[in-house]
Amino acid sequence: MTGSLLLQSLILGVLLGGLYALLAAGLTLYFGVMRVVMIAHAAFLVLAAYLAWFANSRLGIDPLLTLVVTVPLFFGIGVLMQRLLIKRLRPATLTMMSVLLTFAIALFIEGLVGFVWGGTQRRIQLSYSSASIEIFGARIAVVKLIAFGLAALSLLALYLLMKHTRFGQALRATIQHPEAAQLVGIKTEGVAGLGFGLGLATAALGGTALSLDATIYPSLHWHWIGPLMAIIVVGGLGSIPGAAIAALVLGVGQSLLQVPLGTTWAQTIFYVALFVTLMVRPQGFFGGRLAQRF
Repeated sequence: MTGSLLLQSLILGVLLGGLYALLAAGLTLYFGVMRVVMIAHAAFLVLAAYLAWFANSRLGIDPLLTLVVTVPLFFGIGVLMQRLLIKRLRPATLTMMSVLLTFAIALFIEGLVGFVWGGTQRRIQLSYSSASIEIFGARIAVVKLIAFGLAALSLLALYLLMKHTRFGQALRATIQHPEAAQLVGIKTEGVAGLGFGLGLATAALGGTALSLDATIYPSLHWHWIGPLMAIIVVGGLGSIPGAAIAALVLGVGQSLLQVPLGTTWAQTIFYVALFVTLMVRPQGFFGGRLAQRF
């Protein structure tokens, strides 16, 4: 591997890891506030990508402008899902039943997308799709930098919300100890609904970022859900910083392995990391200290 190829792989890995981190943060919020395993998160990611493609191909709107509609829309859908569906599950079997419920939702979204837009692969063609910049001999596509910038700004906004607002404090308290949060007057059920909506809003952001530089099709979400689940386990369930660190590390690892192994085999790094984590440190490598800090 030449120096320029190594540098390019490292940069692309960081850019990909940023997108992974944004989506994994959403999954961590679901599990943190309600112990829900949200299988449908990646399906909403694909739905957001299709909405961005539709707005661009049919209405001539830049995909980034669709965020004005999709982020509030997905936030509202998330709140309704928590209050109308997730909340009705029995607490004793919540985690297990949430897998079945959200799996069904994922299948419904996949079928809906296929019915409305067909099973043909779609790709957004923008005026800057082929543009690239050179960094120390490595050529990086502009759309990848835009996607990473969107993910980084979204994670920064999430961090500021969680650390410096009363809602963020209430949400962190609900994640860390819901019973204690109730004792100090926090309405945990309402906070959980808003947290669920916030998690789904990250899918709108991630799907729009994905649509800039990816070919999309209705079943694409199955390609994403496995790596995302591995990331939140490696990072530590309930730890948003842990998920972000794990996403960046595994994203870089995947990018480096793509050169000798190819795209398909490189993704096995997520599952190897998952197995090692479950054997060595089941609570995740950042599930303790970092989870409490955030």
